[in-house]
Amino acid sequence: MLKVDITKKLKNFSIEMHFTIENEIVVLFGPSGSGKTTLLNCIAGLSQPDLGTICLNGKNLFKRDAKPLPVQKRNIGYVFQDYALFPHMTIEKNIQYGMRDPSLVEQLIDVVGIRSLVNSYPRQISGGEKQRVALVRALAMKPDALLLDEPFSSLDEKTRTECQNELIRLHSTWSIPVIMVTHDYSEASRVGNRIIQIEKGRLLEEKIPD
Repeated sequence: MLKVDITKKLKNFSIEMHFTIENEIVVLFGPSGSGKTTLLNCIAGLSQPDLGTICLNGKNLFKRDAKPLPVQKRNIGYVFQDYALFPHMTIEKNIQYGMRDPSLVEQLIDVVGIRSLVNSYPRQISGGEKQRVALVRALAMKPDALLLDEPFSSLDEKTRTECQNELIRLHSTWSIPVIMVTHDYSEASRVGNRIIQIEKGRLLEEKIPD
């Protein structure tokens, strides 16, 4: 279970978010600049709230007046919009970074279709291929929670559908809290157990997809 109750002041508005995520996929949906990525960064530990608490499975990741738990101790998988791959490592080495289950990695490599890329470097592959590698790397660490910032935006329709299906299947096996940001409402409706619409850092609407 992931509990978020935070306030963080940005340049033009403040993020004020209060929600609890069970072992489900929750989609953050809203316009660019509404605070979605900043919220993910606070949960991951890359940014710190001004007030409040963030708690994962009973462990405080952030609590006011206490030292935040370091990023590397949070065991949170994160797929960034810009992929954040290590340029000096091959794709295989990128995926193995933080890996906990080699058999799972082999399975994921085949599912997202990157078997032919494992000996390449990030500079040698396309944006869509980088995004698939980033997804496999995040899942390979068997995280306690998974954050996805527009994870499938660069993929063709067929691969996107395959990756969505694999995310849903893996989630049914692992049952961890997943937060995914997307601007595609059809994707949000297909993947999410709940959709949280936010605007200027505040929860505007919450719904369960049909």
